[in-house]
Amino acid sequence: MDSRQYAELFLTESREHIAAVNRALLELERDATSAGAPGAVGAIFRAVHTIKGMAGTMGYTVVAELAHELETALDGVRRQELAIDGGLIDLLFRAADVLERCAEAAVAGEQADPGAEELLARLRVLTARTPDAQPTSGSLAGANLDAPGRLVRIRLRPNTPLRGVRAYIVVQALGAIGQVTASDPPLDALQAESFDDTFALRLVSAADTTEIEQVIRGAGDVADVQVVAERTPPAMDAVVATSREGSRMSSTPPADAAVPDARAGAGRRNVRIDVKRLDNLMNLIGELVVARGRLTQLASELGSPALEETVASSSRLITELRDEITASRMVPASQVFDRFPRVVRDAARAVGKQVDFVIEGSDIELDRSMLDEIADALVHLLRNAVDHGIERPEARERAGKPASGRIVLSAARDRSAVVIKVSDDGKGIDRERVLARAKADGLVDETKPDLTEDELLRLLARPGFSTAESVTNLSGRGVGVDAVYTRVRSLGGAMDIRSVPGQGTTMVLRLPLTLAIVRALLARVADETYAIPLAHVAETVELAPETVRTIKGREVLLAREDVLPLLRLRSLVGLPAFAGEANAPDAALEQVVVIDVGDRRAALVIDELTGQDEIVVKQYDAVRDGLPFFGGATLLGDGRPSLIVDVSSLL
Repeated sequence: MDSRQYAELFLTESREHIAAVNRALLELERDATSAGAPGAVGAIFRAVHTIKGMAGTMGYTVVAELAHELETALDGVRRQELAIDGGLIDLLFRAADVLERCAEAAVAGEQADPGAEELLARLRVLTARTPDAQPTSGSLAGANLDAPGRLVRIRLRPNTPLRGVRAYIVVQALGAIGQVTASDPPLDALQAESFDDTFALRLVSAADTTEIEQVIRGAGDVADVQVVAERTPPAMDAVVATSREGSRMSSTPPADAAVPDARAGAGRRNVRIDVKRLDNLMNLIGELVVARGRLTQLASELGSPALEETVASSSRLITELRDEITASRMVPASQVFDRFPRVVRDAARAVGKQVDFVIEGSDIELDRSMLDEIADALVHLLRNAVDHGIERPEARERAGKPASGRIVLSAARDRSAVVIKVSDDGKGIDRERVLARAKADGLVDETKPDLTEDELLRLLARPGFSTAESVTNLSGRGVGVDAVYTRVRSLGGAMDIRSVPGQGTTMVLRLPLTLAIVRALLARVADETYAIPLAHVAETVELAPETVRTIKGREVLLAREDVLPLLRLRSLVGLPAFAGEANAPDAALEQVVVIDVGDRRAALVIDELTGQDEIVVKQYDAVRDGLPFFGGATLLGDGRPSLIVDVSSLL
């Protein structure tokens, strides 16, 4: 078998299993003394089992050896030979990190992580074992099915990649709930893929048929499972008794493993696709959308009913294709959010704080590329919340708070956007300190009495701005909020900050669901056409002179019960004033687009609304010292370029 073609698949699945290990370790750290500990240990054991089997088949010796020693340590915990304490938890966390780095190095053909040897030595000392005492993974080689135990027949799905790995994963998984006494073909033949899609095992286990099927299907790519109920010979009663303990602790499949319904799962197929291919598909459909707009315009100009009908039919197909491609890129936020509990845990331990971390709305779906882009920004916010927001336990107790702080990461849909919040119940932002630092740096006037929420955010988002007294591993260099603000703006989103002294701080990020195609309102100003994303458009009205007022030197619009700041797009982009301004009779020709981002609203004055359309967002590098009001560009149906208004920059 040429393992190179499966290297990326191995790495992807290894990362998923290591993520499951981290989740279970966090659970173990919380519930080490409760009844929840055996389940967490079992989940870690199964995930490490799987990595060991895959690495062995791929020939990644260091990964397999490290997984084997980690597995042995976990077995000691299950047998209550090793106590669960802070030192062991820290060692297991470190082992998960090193295991991931070794897997990445193995796939890249690089040297293993330098800490692997030292970690192996520590694990061996911990379990009082030496390398020569390791049992061989091929101990079932040559066995036949005359052995005791229930007969289990497994059929893999046709064309399953890494069939040998899948078969070995099944054997390893069943070993966690009992004892596999024989296999047909023998284990070495299974690993060498010297079989078709079907193989059989003998299993001695106290688990029932449903549990056995779930564990097997949890290995993935299993089309069918048949468990033949047979009476276990009396001689094997001791083995069954021994396996019963493991069955209670380990029969649940890993959290990240798909366990299809026994009846309907066989017909379900999943395919892993490289994100780059999805990006290419999205780019291509974007170009089709542009071409569709041009075709629609040409068909309208030519006036041919047959051509218009054909273009309309093609347009529907392009829309359906776009929707399918967009849906294929959507993944639950949990695929990124699940890595953050470990981030918060490590950050809290680094600064000696206690933090309860809660994730809400992790089932909200986002474009995969959007999630990847925003992941680092969220890490910045979480680390800042731990370091700057949450107080030390003794300080919280003096303030009448629980010793353990609380940080909440939440995601929710809001129209065609998603709102992500990072909230903490800490001390809040010291506005006076921020204002003093801003005055000392000459960023605000010396006479300024206080800061609004918007001014506070813009100060914190300035490169290099920080109120930290010293630089730590977590913060103090003034790049955290700046990096987040810049990234969110580059994605066409907006960022808000809400902070109450003594009660905590909330960072709010509003992001589009996808980066590529959006519906937009097309607005003309002089000879230019600008695109305003419909997600930020509340309504459109004609500008009536009697609704315009001036308050404190600024124009406002009286819109029913609201008083909205009035922004003139002509003025913003540096074009001459509209002829109808100053209450001239033709002023009614002007239009108003009421825009909003979160709870902030404004009235944007334009010359004319020319329609709405789906536009393909193209990122572009703005010229130096250029206007900051645009978040991208697009091509209109007639081939003309148009700038996309960044609504968040106007509010």
